[in-house]
Amino acid sequence: MAACGASLLVASVAVAVGDSSHWDYEGLSGPGQWGSLDKKYRSCTRGRAQSPIALSDATAIKSDLPPLDFHYKSTALKIIDNGHTIQVDYEPGSFISIGPQQYSLVQFHFHKPSEEELNGRHYDMVAHLVHQDSAGRLAVVAVLLAAGRANSLISLLWEHLPKAKETETTANLKIDLADLLPPNLAYYTYRGSLTTPPCSEGVTWFVLRDPMSVSADQIDRFSKLYPMNARPVQPLNGRQVRATP
Repeated sequence: MAACGASLLVASVAVAVGDSSHWDYEGLSGPGQWGSLDKKYRSCTRGRAQSPIALSDATAIKSDLPPLDFHYKSTALKIIDNGHTIQVDYEPGSFISIGPQQYSLVQFHFHKPSEEELNGRHYDMVAHLVHQDSAGRLAVVAVLLAAGRANSLISLLWEHLPKAKETETTANLKIDLADLLPPNLAYYTYRGSLTTPPCSEGVTWFVLRDPMSVSADQIDRFSKLYPMNARPVQPLNGRQVRATP
């Protein structure tokens, strides 16, 4: 990755899941107030291409879209409780490609319930897989998570959760994010934003249609840390949502 891309990556991804100014998911510092908490957050209120959104098979435009190709390698475990979610940082070398475009995997994190609404339903959780290209543009893949069988990757992560907020844990073991991907990689895509302050726009979203299964106990363990950390769905404002057939 070019040096300019690396600097943008550090700046952009740091705010994708947290920021030094205080904000929360409820009360006086909740989503309805984000835009007034800091002038850097004005897009949260004034933006016209905000995320998340409600997705629907009835309104998404079926399109001949290129496949999402995942090229994920295993990485040393570095798991962070950043005060807003559980985040796992990823070593360089893993990426996705969509046609000629390539985005490097930077980190992934979780929300409960799913921020995305699909066909009128919010899922139990969602994992957001954050990527960035050499020019600093962000692409996020959303993997919906539904109560069912336990997921082996989640089990491993939860065994190494930090003991306190705003701390991190490292372990001498490898994880592979491919273990969180569904077999069917059909997706919806649209132009949106970060779902946390500063709500910067210009993010390309890919929401996988098929959910992955996690156990009720795995959902409960996350809920003990973050009972609700999801931004409400935002107006579409005329944006086009496309979907693979």
